[in-house]
Amino acid sequence: MEWITAENVIAVGTALVGVLVTLAVVWIDRFSPQRKRLGYRVQLNTPLHREENRDSEVMTVREGQVVGMATPADGSTLVLLRIENDRELDIGSEDYGAAAEPHGLKVTFGERTVQGVVATVSAGWDSIRDDLERSPALGRSGNAVLVPKVALERGQYFKLLVQLSGGVADQQVKIDGSLQGGKIRRNRSASPDDKPARFSPTARAVTIVLTTCVVALAAIIVSERTPPPIGCARGRVTLTGSTAFAPALREVARQYEKDCEGSTVAVDVHGSTAGTRRLAEAGAKAGKGSPALISFSDGQKPGGFPELRETTVAVSLFTLVVHDGVPVEDLSLEQVRRIYRGEITDWGQLVPGVHQPVLLISRDANSGTRQVFQRRVLDRNEPANSSQDCRTLDDPASPVIRCELDSTEQVLSTVAKLPGAIGYAELRATDGRKGLHRVAVDGRRPVVDELGESDYPYREVEYAYTWGVPPVDSLASSFLAYLRSGRGQDVVGAHGHLPCGTPKGLWACGADRGPTGADGAAGGRASTGAAG
Repeated sequence: MEWITAENVIAVGTALVGVLVTLAVVWIDRFSPQRKRLGYRVQLNTPLHREENRDSEVMTVREGQVVGMATPADGSTLVLLRIENDRELDIGSEDYGAAAEPHGLKVTFGERTVQGVVATVSAGWDSIRDDLERSPALGRSGNAVLVPKVALERGQYFKLLVQLSGGVADQQVKIDGSLQGGKIRRNRSASPDDKPARFSPTARAVTIVLTTCVVALAAIIVSERTPPPIGCARGRVTLTGSTAFAPALREVARQYEKDCEGSTVAVDVHGSTAGTRRLAEAGAKAGKGSPALISFSDGQKPGGFPELRETTVAVSLFTLVVHDGVPVEDLSLEQVRRIYRGEITDWGQLVPGVHQPVLLISRDANSGTRQVFQRRVLDRNEPANSSQDCRTLDDPASPVIRCELDSTEQVLSTVAKLPGAIGYAELRATDGRKGLHRVAVDGRRPVVDELGESDYPYREVEYAYTWGVPPVDSLASSFLAYLRSGRGQDVVGAHGHLPCGTPKGLWACGADRGPTGADGAAGGRASTGAAG
């Protein structure tokens, strides 16, 4: 499994820890069994003096000011102790243990003697006041304050104001006692200047853990090279083969490079058959693995290349074109075949009153456009080449001038230039051309929207071939997926092809593909040599 790398394991593990800790904290905070807890804190700890001392920051109390306390003496200390229920469960008088029977709690202050103690209770909490006054009531003994078993509901508290014989450190103030199903613990004292916490302890714990996880993941991402977007791949791949499909390929390649930074998609086309041979040679030299090369073919590859793996891309439409001086808008399939067999040598044989020799402008043998024309329209090979310049007959035995050119552009410009010329090309390439016009076949014209409804013959499935199956993370595999879906599919459709990935294209690609033999060659028609 290629995704199992050290970086991925760390990233997934860190994210999993973050999620588990979050769930654990929430469960503990909300759903785990609650425990009772009695907390205490020292809120005031200050020495007392009988006389006012304005230069001192200690509390000064005059004799008799503190009701219920002993007469203050120099060195005495006043301690304010808060005892509180700081959990969700109520504490009843029966929950206290036997630490200071019959009292519930015993508060000690080190070696200091307790000189006096007074309890203060918030207004409205009469039950707490009753518990403190009920026998055995609040009292003192040596260095200890004996506290009754006070029932405290959630959030309730009471305070003890204790006068000691001398100074005492906060750490020396301790409470002895026990709670059934709970515990007693010291809480942090809050001074008047303290601000309430913005977050609860639970929120702080979750925030700290999740922040740690995010920082760890960010460190992993920064330390590694930024991966390409989903569906993209880096590197270089070359597209070869069909010149008819080349305009669509060039635009899809530019769009892929724009969407997928770090990729280079080169288009170097010289015909379908030439592309198939180039791919086979590159694959043989590469040995193991698949070279970064994709060959596009107008129609299925010829036999003899079992290592090549095909992908259907689109249905392409082609058209016959004639010079504007030839007043022909429609030819029957039989008339087209007679023209290319050399039986019709002058347009006057089809159009009375027109005397213009027929000039056949064809593509070279490597052309997929020509192979489709032979396979789908002529049902045989074209006749031999009889002219080098498309004007002069070089073979006296040939009944008609026929020349071969290397590209669609050359064919179209030559047909537009030479009176009486007829040729063929990919449909979209003829848009806006001057000096020539398209010709229907048996009254049927090439219309993409009518594919599946019209049996217009001059069309073919466009195939993409790779040497074996390229790795799923390779640029070749990524580009093919991009070409057959999403934005690539839109570009292919805009160039006059019907993408195989669309519902209509899926049917048309399957219907036009026809039965295949073991070697991948199309069946159902006469063989015409290398297709491409």
